[in-house]
Amino acid sequence: MAIQCDIDTDMQPFPARFRTQNIPTNGASLHVRIGGQGPPAILLHGYGETGDMWVPLAAELAHDHTVIVPDLRGMGLSSRPESGYDKKTQGHDVAGVLDVLKIDRADLVTHDIGNMVGYAFAAQYRGRVARFVLMDAPLPGVGPWEEILKNPLLWHFRFGGPDMERLVAGRERIYLDRFWNEFSADPGAFSEIAREHYAKLYAQPGAMRAGFAQFAAFDQDTVDNRAFVANGKLDTSKNLAVLAGS
Repeated sequence: MAIQCDIDTDMQPFPARFRTQNIPTNGASLHVRIGGQGPPAILLHGYGETGDMWVPLAAELAHDHTVIVPDLRGMGLSSRPESGYDKKTQGHDVAGVLDVLKIDRADLVTHDIGNMVGYAFAAQYRGRVARFVLMDAPLPGVGPWEEILKNPLLWHFRFGGPDMERLVAGRERIYLDRFWNEFSADPGAFSEIAREHYAKLYAQPGAMRAGFAQFAAFDQDTVDNRAFVANGKLDTSKNLAVLAGS
């Protein structure tokens, strides 16, 4: 079942014309916001946030798009299965959401972990992606991945397991502050209200375990992504944008 949690903050809400739906898909239940009318666009968030990060963009796109904003498996208000955090599996999660909404083809806008899920979806369902925008994170196994892994700032890629969960229990805000402070172009732009909002969501039972599982799956993601690449590049010569910075 999807997770229910009351978050009391002044975070900007999704516009009233958006509805929420808990969609069963591929052994999980994803909490999804849907709003607007027009060509479909699905927005996939990164670690340390949830689909709530997309409120400003979703509100703008909804003027002329049908906007779909899920919380990824294990994150936000979506369910937290024991397994399935490899991005190939989560690509199927995305396909299942679109199937339930009777959407065949959509634009993809993705950030951080969302890039990895979006790529796995696009690689497995090539005909279902109209345009693809990726922001701020590499893909496991693609490009200079082995060099990227040597960056000491990325120690969190290997951080996880029961003892690590105990270390951060009750200290979720401290752990997440490190991401917002060290990986933001302007840490001050990430408000105190937003920090409290996401820290409370990640402090829910099982949420940090599920978040760590996103990173623990990188070895399998590397294998899967290299297989996707071997199958040929995505046909995105006119419809791919890669953005850096935050």
